[in-house]
Amino acid sequence: MKRVRTAVLISGRGSNMAALLDAANAPDYPADIVLVVSNRPGAGGLDKAKAAGVTALAIDHTGYGSREAFERALDAALRDHHIEFVACAGFMRVLTEWFGSRWEGRLVNIHPSLLPNYKGLHTHRRAIEAGDTHAGASVHWVVTEVDGGDVIDRETVAIRPGDTPEALAARVLERELVLYPRALAAAVRQRRVNPVS
Repeated sequence: MKRVRTAVLISGRGSNMAALLDAANAPDYPADIVLVVSNRPGAGGLDKAKAAGVTALAIDHTGYGSREAFERALDAALRDHHIEFVACAGFMRVLTEWFGSRWEGRLVNIHPSLLPNYKGLHTHRRAIEAGDTHAGASVHWVVTEVDGGDVIDRETVAIRPGDTPEALAARVLERELVLYPRALAAAVRQRRVNPVS
């Protein structure tokens, strides 16, 4: 089985990235994670990637004059490393249509809500305030609309009486670490277009 050269994009501590790296250690896992990129040079996930023997790069978005200029640098790095698939894991940047179209069908994201509910930020607080009985996480294809792509897989978490957003977030994260490796494997197997040349 040819494994697909995959990059993970992060901005912070890299919890989901670490779960993906662990899954990718299995020889039959379809994604071979060969690169981790952060838009924040101080992201703790970069050290985790290096410790796992994975190439880790920082491309500081603040050093570019526009969103697209940053994304062109990111795109160049992905192509330099012959990346075929990209997984966003706590990557706190809204991607432009330019980047999305370049990687369409090869780009996924994890979002801490049961999409299509609560796109964007503050998902746990919004679910609690709405009186929902359940929250969760979704892995979806990235499209132009933020958090608007088709859902690949999801995990559901019960909202408990008296839950705070922080307590709920911690329980959702536990399920994310199970969800994302499973969903990434499914997404890689059903890539919608040919690999990047």
